[in-house]
Amino acid sequence: MPFRFRSSLVLPLVVLSVPAFAQDEPPEGRAVDWDVIAMPDPIPPRPVFVSLPTFVEPIPFVDADRPTLPRNVRAMLEESMKGEEDAEVDAVVKFAIKVQPWFKDEIRGMHKSYRDRRAAEERAKFEAKQRRIRQAGILQLWKGQIDLGGFRNTGNTSNFGVTGGFKADRQGIKWQHTITATANYQETDSTVTTNKYLLAYQPRFTLHEGYFIYGRAQYERDPISGFENRYSLSGGLGRRLIRTDRMTLSVEAGPAMRMIDYVDEPSETQYSALMSVDFAWKLNDTVKLSQVASGYVSTENNTFTSLTALETAMTKNLKLKLSYNFEHETAPAAGTLKTDTISSFSVVYGF
Repeated sequence: MPFRFRSSLVLPLVVLSVPAFAQDEPPEGRAVDWDVIAMPDPIPPRPVFVSLPTFVEPIPFVDADRPTLPRNVRAMLEESMKGEEDAEVDAVVKFAIKVQPWFKDEIRGMHKSYRDRRAAEERAKFEAKQRRIRQAGILQLWKGQIDLGGFRNTGNTSNFGVTGGFKADRQGIKWQHTITATANYQETDSTVTTNKYLLAYQPRFTLHEGYFIYGRAQYERDPISGFENRYSLSGGLGRRLIRTDRMTLSVEAGPAMRMIDYVDEPSETQYSALMSVDFAWKLNDTVKLSQVASGYVSTENNTFTSLTALETAMTKNLKLKLSYNFEHETAPAAGTLKTDTISSFSVVYGF
């Protein structure tokens, strides 16, 4: 009967023999022959696998409006641009760009549209003014004012005085015409102490860049100062140094001739040089300061005059005026003083 092992007994023996064989160390000094496994030469490359993301359907394009300036900021800009205050609009635009820098291009576009509109309005206004001047008659386009003042004292001293003035100006394209008249009369204890009158006409012709030529014809009467009549003729060159909405300043210079009829002396003719300054400053919408000064310089006599006035508007056509008139003669007529001054308070009506 042949000898046979049961499979249930062989498997434990094999399992137990493997760890014992694995723990055996080779003797020192003795080489161990390991089985060499032959590898193919060259080694074939392994296949490359590319990992791609899962395909996603493209996002659909949404047709949305471009972001625009907030409505409150736009309303603020539009409200400021309704008027004609350029400085105010510039300030609002600067503020809007500061708080909304993302919309600076849109804000600047609105500002440019405003400036273009204002330029077109000013151009149309200028052209309309030019047409109106060309079509106007000689008695049209005059502007001016009439002022009247006076005083009356009774008691220990009896005084009566009246002062008046008239000024008319016509501004054309090249020509400007100015007519001026003043009158001052005063009595003290029934004695005439002031009796002075002046009438003047001055045309100006604009050359270019503020330069102009002028002429002046003037008549004066002042018996208290020693002359019955004094006629003055002059002409020369002038320059408008300042010409803005708030301030004007012009200067003039040229030769002059004066013919004088004295009260107690023979008449004479004097040749002199005339220099004058005309200044006006509108301090605000109601207050205006003006200064007109002139000087006739000759070898016989020098005459210097100055009129300083402060006007305050009460209504559109009615003003209150405080003025100070100074006049100095270096060689006055015999028996008269060199300096005269007149301070007056008057009501002015503009037309």
